[in-house]
Amino acid sequence: MTLLPLPALTDNYIWMLHNGQEALVVDPGEAQPVLEALERESLTLHTILVTHHHGDHTGGVPILRESTGASVYGPAHEKMPEPITRLMEGDRAHALGWDFTVIDVPGHTAGHIAFYAAPAAAKPLLFCGDTLFSAGCGRLFEGTPAQMLDSLHKLSSLPDDTRVCCTHEYTLSNLKFALAVEPSNQALADYDMHCRSLRATGTPTLPSNMLLERNINPFLRTHLSSVADAVQSHDAAGVAAAGVFATLRQWKNTFQ
Repeated sequence: MTLLPLPALTDNYIWMLHNGQEALVVDPGEAQPVLEALERESLTLHTILVTHHHGDHTGGVPILRESTGASVYGPAHEKMPEPITRLMEGDRAHALGWDFTVIDVPGHTAGHIAFYAAPAAAKPLLFCGDTLFSAGCGRLFEGTPAQMLDSLHKLSSLPDDTRVCCTHEYTLSNLKFALAVEPSNQALADYDMHCRSLRATGTPTLPSNMLLERNINPFLRTHLSSVADAVQSHDAAGVAAAGVFATLRQWKNTFQ
């Protein structure tokens, strides 16, 4: 199986997984990058997976479904471009010989889901939409900090070698903030240098992996004193009122 991040819109990635004949795509915010990839690789689109309702993740679904006949799977509790098979935690989507387990990950939106597969012959694969980013997490547009923290705990518990397929190239800006939180984290500094070299050549920083994220992502590390102390120093009143995670997320919202 080949995994490709297709650049779309301003900073989105539409993830494509294919076996040389058939393909699935995840969160197609626009149709054209997918149609061009299908033609370039001589592929047939079999399945579309959607993690949440935002237009930069669903905008291309109607055209792709109508032009290819692909099956569409998405969250059970969000407004979606119909027709769609609606899924919730524990459900499965079968595509290209792989079984994708659905994980409920509310926070960014109220009904956000993620898709996880652990095939025998490949590293596990996570399509996490806008819940988890490399060195960051999504903004809380509809959910609560407690919901997002629980969602991130679910994802963080996945195997170390899980490939983390986020849908935005936010890594460098997230790393800038993460280094402000944990300036003494050597793994974080090393990863920042690595990602800067990738972006200098136009290469995606994604996919990441779960072991790396647990070592460098402050939103997965709020239980550690290095992060908690930094958040406390930044906004003790916020921590007292809302907790470490909520205050960290608010800090990121206003970070320059």
